[in-house]
Amino acid sequence: MSPDPRPRPLGRWWLAAVLGAGLLTLGASGVAAVGPGTLGSEYVTDAVDVLDESEERAANARLAEAFDTTGLDLFVVFVDEFTDPADRIAWADETAELNGLGDSQYLLAVATDGRQYYLSSSANGELSDDALARIEERVLPELRDQDWAGAVSAAAEQLETEDAAPARTTAVVVGIGAGVLGLGGAAFGVSRLVRRRRDAAAAAEDLAQLERASGSALVAADDAVKSSAQELEFARAQFGDASVSASAEAVETARARLLEAFALRQQLDDATPDTDAQQREWLQRIMELCAAVDEVLDAQADAFARLRAIEQNAPAALAEAAARREQAGARGAQSRAELERLTAAYAADELGALDGAVQQAEQLLAFAEDRERAASTALGAAPPDSGAAAVAIREAEAAVAQADEIHRAIAARGPELASIEARCAELIGELEADVSTARAVPDADGRVAAAITATQERIAQARHDLSGAERRPGRAVQALETANAQIDGAVHSAQQAERARRLLDAQMAQADSQVRQAEAFIDARRGAVGSRARTRAAEARAALARADAARSANPESALSDAQRASSLAAEALSAAQSDVSGFGTGFGGGYGGASSAGGDLAAVLGGILGGGNGGSGYGGSGGGFWGGGSSGSWGGGSRRSSGRSGGFSRSSGRSSRRSGGSSRRSSGGRSGRRGGGRF
Repeated sequence: MSPDPRPRPLGRWWLAAVLGAGLLTLGASGVAAVGPGTLGSEYVTDAVDVLDESEERAANARLAEAFDTTGLDLFVVFVDEFTDPADRIAWADETAELNGLGDSQYLLAVATDGRQYYLSSSANGELSDDALARIEERVLPELRDQDWAGAVSAAAEQLETEDAAPARTTAVVVGIGAGVLGLGGAAFGVSRLVRRRRDAAAAAEDLAQLERASGSALVAADDAVKSSAQELEFARAQFGDASVSASAEAVETARARLLEAFALRQQLDDATPDTDAQQREWLQRIMELCAAVDEVLDAQADAFARLRAIEQNAPAALAEAAARREQAGARGAQSRAELERLTAAYAADELGALDGAVQQAEQLLAFAEDRERAASTALGAAPPDSGAAAVAIREAEAAVAQADEIHRAIAARGPELASIEARCAELIGELEADVSTARAVPDADGRVAAAITATQERIAQARHDLSGAERRPGRAVQALETANAQIDGAVHSAQQAERARRLLDAQMAQADSQVRQAEAFIDARRGAVGSRARTRAAEARAALARADAARSANPESALSDAQRASSLAAEALSAAQSDVSGFGTGFGGGYGGASSAGGDLAAVLGGILGGGNGGSGYGGSGGGFWGGGSSGSWGGGSRRSSGRSGGFSRSSGRSSRRSGGSSRRSSGGRSGRRGGGRF
């Protein structure tokens, strides 16, 4: 098999590489925080195990199917939180760039605990921003329901829908000559046309094969029904009407299904045009009906074969039937003794299915003996009636088989009840341990305490049901299983609430720090900062206040507001830095100029310095408010100035990488469009 030509990210999820780089951190909240890293070798990278193995296999298969249909790769990554950077867009775009995703490759990033998502695309991607937004809208209901596998399937489905839409865009490099551009557009169109024609041809061949197979199955089913009807008449003459009643019923059932299949075939053959989908549906239904005909007739064919075998050697078959009846009769005494023992130990409702079972077995054996006498009489007639003897022997065999089933059920019930009692003992031990664990869990709303009380009551009731002369292990195990599920759910909910509280505390602290940082930057340079940065800062402060007010009554709403505050603060700081870097020409293009900083600097500082510093002020060579330009915190050529070239970041290493990302965006990297959001 040739290797897959599609470019794929290399390596597994950020394990050794990320740990070594220090990108996987554990904050004060105890929640794992993951920065951008290397994607897995499949379409889906599940860093938080929200998908089980079967769901992950199905998701990868669905995305591979979407590629086969569209020629577009959609990768999906699940993490707890977006961190370093915390902004969803920056996080997803950095991950895509780090893994070398191209113009026809997309990345859906989902933070399961942070409840944020974003679909990253190349600036030259083949799908429009509107198409990407529709994909995001399509997955939103599944994300809100925490149906992670459903979200992957929905994204793949919408990707196929958008690819098939006529509004799909084709990436074009600006500046290429008109002739080359026309050739490129034609090549793209031809490639799409060839692929779709190939797919259509494959579908047509599949439909033709299905039609041939259904035609053969229909002919075979018709022959089988006709042959079975003939066999039925022979059996009726040989063994009598009573012996073939079930077989006659089966033939009629098979004939009805065959008529339904013929009706569908007629619809396919009439003059009314049918779509490919209709043809495929009806042909598949014909195949199902023919298979059902075969199954019904096979069961009756086995019954006829047994009757003929008995008829051919009726005396021996009669002797064998009598021997089996005697063996079944010997087991009757054992069954009676076992049922008496169970009745003395367990309540009647635990043995309800066995009530009167011994008497029923005795009646069946008596019937079998009667049919044996009838068979013997038929064989002794002149001439011998082997057909009637065969029917009587077959009836005796069936009655003995039923009696044997009753004896086996009685023998199995004791071990079944003992196994249930053992399970009850295990559950009681597990529940007592759960109660001890639950007592240590924070219980803000009292649900854990209520679950503990209910569990203890059920344990006491189960112990009562498992003791005495009328034990009820069935009722006890049901109550204990219910208690187990309830206390597990209460403890899990309480632990999740505590985890959410810690997460909220950490997010609130982060948001507060970011808001303060943005406000401090703006206040110190207010003369150069415009309304956009100030608006974002004000909105961030308001969102932080709402989060603080709601943190007790509505932690989920508070977390959303805190995350919004962080995002707005980051936008405010970015906008403010952009305003300052573009303010005036006296700074030499940066924060520190070598000369003529007086007038512009006074405007940047917004009057803090009084506007009269002249040429020896901020960043100058004469040692103003912050000192000289060679070593001042914000002076020309300082380390702080060079460290800001790529935008705000937590570390110089990250700044350097994001600086590279910025340059890639300017030359065709990720689009950085607004999209995604909370779910």
